[in-house]
Amino acid sequence: MDKRYDAKAAEAKWYPIWEKNGYFHAEPSDGGTPYSVVIPPPNVTGILHMGHALNQTIQDVLVRWRRMSGFNTLWLPGTDHAGIATQSVVEKALDKEGLRRQDLGREKFLERVWAWKKQYGGTIVHQQRMLGNSTDWRRERFTFDEGCSKAVTKVFVQLFKEGLIYKGDYIVNWCPHHQTALANDEVEHEANHGSLWYIKYPVVGSEKGAAGEPYKDYVMVATTRPETLPGDTAVAVNPKDERYAHLVGKTVILPLTGREIPVISDMYVEKEFGTGIVKITPAHDPNDFLVGKRHNLESINIMTEDAHMNALAGAKYEGMDRWECRKALVADLEAEGYLDHIEEYDNQVGHCYRCHEVVESRLSKQWFVRMKPLAEPAIAAVKSGEVKFVPERWSKIYFNWMENIQDWCISRQLWWGHRIPAYYLKSDLEATKEDPLFVVEESAEAALAAMKEKTGNAALTPDDLEQDPDVLDTWFSSWLWPFSTMGWPEKTDDLDFYYPTTDLVTAQDIIFFWVARMMMAGIHFMKKPPFKNIVIHGIVRDAQGRKMSKSLGNSLDPLKIIEEHSADALRFSLALITSLDCDSKVDMKKFEVGRNFCTKIWNAARFMEMNQEKPWAGFGAARGPEALSPEALSSDEKHILLACDKACAKMKDLLEKYRIQDGALAIYDFFWTQICDWYVEYAKDAPDKATAFAILRDVFWKALRLLHPYMPFVTEEVAHQLGFLGENETILLADYPTGYTDEEKKAWGLTDEVYDYVNAKREMITALRALRAEYKVSPAAFVKVVVQCHDDSVAAQLAADLASLKKALRAEEVEIVTDDADRAMPGTLTKLGTIYLSLEGLVDKAAEAKRVATELEKTRGFIKSIDAKLANENFVAHAPAAIVEGQKAKRAELVANVARLEKLAKLFA
Repeated sequence: MDKRYDAKAAEAKWYPIWEKNGYFHAEPSDGGTPYSVVIPPPNVTGILHMGHALNQTIQDVLVRWRRMSGFNTLWLPGTDHAGIATQSVVEKALDKEGLRRQDLGREKFLERVWAWKKQYGGTIVHQQRMLGNSTDWRRERFTFDEGCSKAVTKVFVQLFKEGLIYKGDYIVNWCPHHQTALANDEVEHEANHGSLWYIKYPVVGSEKGAAGEPYKDYVMVATTRPETLPGDTAVAVNPKDERYAHLVGKTVILPLTGREIPVISDMYVEKEFGTGIVKITPAHDPNDFLVGKRHNLESINIMTEDAHMNALAGAKYEGMDRWECRKALVADLEAEGYLDHIEEYDNQVGHCYRCHEVVESRLSKQWFVRMKPLAEPAIAAVKSGEVKFVPERWSKIYFNWMENIQDWCISRQLWWGHRIPAYYLKSDLEATKEDPLFVVEESAEAALAAMKEKTGNAALTPDDLEQDPDVLDTWFSSWLWPFSTMGWPEKTDDLDFYYPTTDLVTAQDIIFFWVARMMMAGIHFMKKPPFKNIVIHGIVRDAQGRKMSKSLGNSLDPLKIIEEHSADALRFSLALITSLDCDSKVDMKKFEVGRNFCTKIWNAARFMEMNQEKPWAGFGAARGPEALSPEALSSDEKHILLACDKACAKMKDLLEKYRIQDGALAIYDFFWTQICDWYVEYAKDAPDKATAFAILRDVFWKALRLLHPYMPFVTEEVAHQLGFLGENETILLADYPTGYTDEEKKAWGLTDEVYDYVNAKREMITALRALRAEYKVSPAAFVKVVVQCHDDSVAAQLAADLASLKKALRAEEVEIVTDDADRAMPGTLTKLGTIYLSLEGLVDKAAEAKRVATELEKTRGFIKSIDAKLANENFVAHAPAAIVEGQKAKRAELVANVARLEKLAKLFA
C-alpha cells in the first residue's frame, strides 16, 4: 500500500467498475424482498449543490445498506425537464445572438432546447457519479422522455374526463418576466417596506369643494397598489362597520377617470385596515376577484402580459411599465387633489421563485386541477399510519396544507414542456369566440374523431383543429415520478415488484410542491400510496445559519470539496453533522473530519499490511468458534470482539430508524477509538500476535463493511488492498455485518462483565495520562504507578493484563495493591480503584513548589477581585444578569483551581 491514500485515483478506478459490472442494477426476477427508492429528480439545468449532496448521501447510505443486507434494491435516477429554468437558459443564449424564441418559432425553438439538453443536460448526472451514488443508471429517466410524456398525457385526459381538470377565468400568479402563470407554491413572499396611499373617491351627487379639494363628500380609500386604480370596479366596506353603513348602495367617482363605481359591503373587508374602505380591482387581486364574483362586478384587465399598462388603463398611461405608471398616477392624483396623504407600510410581496420578479395577480384563462377530492385519501393514508413521516412532526405541516388545499393552476405559457392535450376548433379561434369548442384526447387522431362526433361534422380534417399552445407545470410530470418511471400506464414487472417504493428522502421545502402531490397521484392512479416512509431532512445552511444562495455568496461547492478532500470526506462529514431534526450549519473546515477519517483508516490498514507475517485466514467463520477457548483470549481481545458485536447491532438499529447522523457517530467511534486508538496499540505488542492480528483482521473487515454505505471508495480500496476481496468481488455486494452468534460469544467468553472491565481499565489509563499532563511529566517518560484496587478480583484481572497495562501506561513499574493506605503522590479515583503517579525523579520539586506558590497567589488575587465586584451592590443591581452569573461561575472555577494547587503544594513541600 502507498504511504498516502490517493482518493482521486480510487474514485476514478472504482466507480466505472461498479457501473460497468452492473452492481447497481437489479431485476424483479432476482427475487427477494424489494427495497426501492426514486431519486428526487434534479433539474436538467442544475449543477450539484450542497442540498443535492446531503439528500443523495442519505439516500445512498440507506440504499447501500439495504443492498448489503440482501434486499433486491432499486435506486432509480433521473432528471426533471424544468420548464421555466430550461427555457430561460436557452432564451438567454438566443439573446446573445440577438434573437427571441418568437423569431425561431415553436418547432425550431424546441429543437434548440433539445440540442442544449443533449450537450449540457448530462452535467449533473456526471456529478452524481462523482458523489458515488449507487443509482441504477440503466433505468435513468427524464420527465420529458417518451414514457413519462405518455403517462402525463394519459393522466391529464383521465382527470379531465373525471371532472377533476377544468379550464376557467381565474386570478393567477403571473410572472411578467417569463410571461406565464405560477402555482401558489412557486411564489416566494418577501418582506417589503413600502407605502400606503390614501386616496379620495368623491361621492356622486356631492357638491364641489374649494380649490384643491374636488368634492366636499368623499370616501377615503387606502391602497398599496395605486397603479391598479384604473381597473377598480367598486369600493367596499365591512357590513358591520357602522361608520360607513350610510354609504352602501351609493356610487363614487373613480379619480382621474370620471367613471362611476358602486359602494358595496362585504365581510372580506377588514375594518382595521387603513380607513376601513378598500378599492376592489377584480382583475388584479385574488381576493377582489372573489368579491367581484359575489357582487357581479366587471373585471377590467389593465395590464399586458409583461406588466405594462394597456389601453384600458387610459391613454396617458398606456405603454408605461407598472412602476412608471405608479409614479405618474400618484403625481396626477396629487395634482388634482385626490391624494390625501402617504404612510409607510410593511407587507409581504410575492416574487417568482425562478427569476425573483415581482409577481402580478392577473385574470386569465388557465387550466386547474380540483385538489380536494384527490387530497382526502392522501390525508387518510398518513392518518392511518399506512404512510409514515420521519420525523413524525412533519405530518402536521402536511395535514395543514392538505386540509386547506386550493385548486392547482397547471397551465404555463411556455413552449418547453408537456403540451396540454386540448384541441380547439380552429374556426372558433379565428372568430375569437370567448369559449371556443374543444376536446381533450391523448392524440391528435383521437381528438379529430371526438370533434367530428361533437360537431356532427364528418368532413373535419386535422387542419381544422389547433392544439392548446400552453404547456403543463413541471410538477405535473414530477407528481407521477414513482410510477411513470417504472413503466405506467403499461403493466410492468417493475411496477408489480418495486411499487410502492419503500422510502422517499427529501428536503422539507418541497413537501407541498412534490411530496403531497405524489401522494395524491399515486393513490388515485395506482390505488396505493407511492411510498411507505417519507424521510424529511433539513436544509444545508452556512456557518451563520443562513440559507445558501448565489446572492449572498455563501454557497459551498461540493465539487470543490470532492476535489480538495474526496467524495468520501464530503459524504461522511455531511452525515456526521446532519440530524433529521434540524438544519445543518456547514463551513469548509467541517469537511476535514471526513478527510482525516479517511487518513486514519488508511494508516491503520497500512499498519496491518506491514505487520502481517503471513496472510492469516481471518477469524470467526473462517476458523470457527471451536478454534479458541476463553482462556486463549485476553480481555482486550474479548473486548474488541464485543465492541464489534455491539457496533453491528447498533448500526442496524440506527439505520432502521433513519438515524443517519447517529450511525456515522457510532461507526466513527468504533473505527477510530475502539480499533485504531486502543486495539491497534494493543496488537503491536500482543503476547499472541497471530491471534491478535487474526481478530484485528476480522473486526477491521466488519468495520469496513459497516462504514461502506457512508464511505464507499476508501472501503472498497482498502478491502482489496488487504485481500478481503478477490479481483472480481466488490464490498458493495458483501454481507452487511450482523455481529457474532450466541454460540461464538459463549465459546469465546464474551460477557458484559469483560466489556465493562476493559472500559474501566481504559478509564484508568486515561486518568493516568491526565495526571502526567497535570504534573507536566513528559509523555515519553517511563513512570512508576501504583494501582490501589477495590478488591482482590479486580487486582487479579489487572495482574493478568500487567504486560499490556504497563505498555499502555508507559510505566516501568506497576504495583497493584488492595490496601487502603494513603500515599504521598498524586492520584485519581476510577471504577477499578485509585491510580497513583510517582513523581520521584520526574520533576524538580523545589522549582515546582515555587511555580505552584506563584500560581496560587495569582489565583487567590483573581478571587479577591471577583469578590469585590460581587460585594458591590451597584454592580449586582445594574450589570446584566448574564455578566453577574458569569462572574459567579468564574469564581467557582478559580476556587476549584485553588484546591488543586493547594494539593500540589503539599506534594512538593
